[in-house]
Amino acid sequence: MKSAGVPSIISSDVVMRGNVNSAGEIQFDGSLEGDIKAGSLIIGEKASVKGEVICETVTVRGRVEGGIRAKSVSLASTAHIQGDILHSSLSVETGAHFEGNCRHSDDPLSETSAKDFRRARPSSPAPAPRPVANASDEAEPAAPANETPSFLSVGRSPLR
Repeated sequence: MKSAGVPSIISSDVVMRGNVNSAGEIQFDGSLEGDIKAGSLIIGEKASVKGEVICETVTVRGRVEGGIRAKSVSLASTAHIQGDILHSSLSVETGAHFEGNCRHSDDPLSETSAKDFRRARPSSPAPAPRPVANASDEAEPAAPANETPSFLSVGRSPLR
């Protein structure tokens, strides 16, 4: 997916809603609510993307709130990612902030890999523990058969 032309540059004063598609290279410095697909993508330090990023190669220096699927993913020290990453190659600089799951794939751009990755993730976060005022309070109900109980599920802290 390489383009013979010059990269497309989306400057920091641009605010977009919708999807962006390019077979070439994009330098994205603006704000986007939507998905972005490109051959090569650089998300600038002040840039913000709320949506899915799908590329051959991506370098993230700014914010992404959503999934990233790319053959090569580079997270710079200024990157802030909240979402999952499916990749063939991943590099993370010291200082990068990443909250999510990541998994290697030989073909992260295929829909089959994406569906398998989404299916493997937990569908919802575990419920927050219920506070316990004292030992005479009613005990927590047993965890459902498909949940693994932990010390947090009974509302007690190991620091007491």
